[in-house]
Amino acid sequence: GVKHKSFLTAEDCFELGKIAYTEADYYHTELWMEQALKQLDEGEVSSADKVYILDYLSYAVYQQGDLPKAMMLTKRLLELDPEHQRANGNMKYFEYIMAKEKEANKSGTDTEDQVEKETEVKKKDYLPERRKYEMLCRGEGLKMTPRRQKRLFCRYYDGNRNPRYILGPVKQEDEWDKPRIVRFLDIISDEEIETVKELAKPRLSRATVHDPETGKLTTAHYRVSKSAWLSGYESPVVSRINTRIQDLTGLDVSTAEELQVANYGVGGQYEPHFDFGRKDEPDAFKELGTGNRIATWLFYVSD
Repeated sequence: GVKHKSFLTAEDCFELGKIAYTEADYYHTELWMEQALKQLDEGEVSSADKVYILDYLSYAVYQQGDLPKAMMLTKRLLELDPEHQRANGNMKYFEYIMAKEKEANKSGTDTEDQVEKETEVKKKDYLPERRKYEMLCRGEGLKMTPRRQKRLFCRYYDGNRNPRYILGPVKQEDEWDKPRIVRFLDIISDEEIETVKELAKPRLSRATVHDPETGKLTTAHYRVSKSAWLSGYESPVVSRINTRIQDLTGLDVSTAEELQVANYGVGGQYEPHFDFGRKDEPDAFKELGTGNRIATWLFYVSD
């Protein structure tokens, strides 16, 4: 919601799209190239070339399975540069694929619109949670109505009369109603944070994720961070933190995983993901011997 005078130019967007393209991230190639094209169409003066943008964009769209849109973009490219060798070759290939698809659906009732609709549905199914995630990041998610806002409160919470918190309750704040999202404030001290960081520093190494096909741990381009795992028996501070989580959630941490410390550094990220093992990943947490994950607790130890 903060307005800045600086903005990304069409050339900036084109360069970011090229980076995504070299990493075979066609989803983000499409987003950045479309933004570059939009800014040029709106009259921005730039050294970015529409022909180059359309070349990248049409291929990225095709790679995601949207053949009709790839054809439309290639036609637009050829209007700008009728002699473009790759575009002419791609156009012939796209027409050949489209003809084969129509032949396969030999019911005789499939119109071009229907084929386009089916392809679009297939494309939108590609990692649908990422669309929602990026909308939320842009502030385009559901807006809280004043009526719903009135039902959100902040309070002092004693962990359902937990003996440790009756005399010293913690600050709790409602963030959202459905699903219920709660934020605890001042839940970990600066001294505890420093201790955790010191314990983790010597062990920080590139984070790994579960490969759903092999069930083994592996590094992935979509999780760029370093992480370390800390056990309760190593330090009274870690043990105290584990006990605090148990008291405030009512969950038993004896079957929980160790405390994980993640350092994302500059430019680190973790793209949308599920923290629990889904139906097609029955062995995701088999080595733990404790079953699937049912909850995740996050401490933010920096701003």
